[in-house]
Amino acid sequence: MRQADADDNIGGEWLTSTEKKELAEFRRRNRQLEMENDILKRAAAYFARENVLPK
Repeated sequence: MRQADADDNIGGEWLTSTEKKELAEFRRRNRQLEMENDILKRAAAYFARENVLPK
């Protein structure tokens, strides 16, 4: 009943089904981007260590 009310925009407090799907998609994409960013940071650190010239 509450979801039906949200979908009909009654009360304006709850997320509609479409908004819930969109939010889930954004969260999934955010997790993916955070993982990719972490991998790139690790790769950059690895290659930075490899390029250090010995003194």
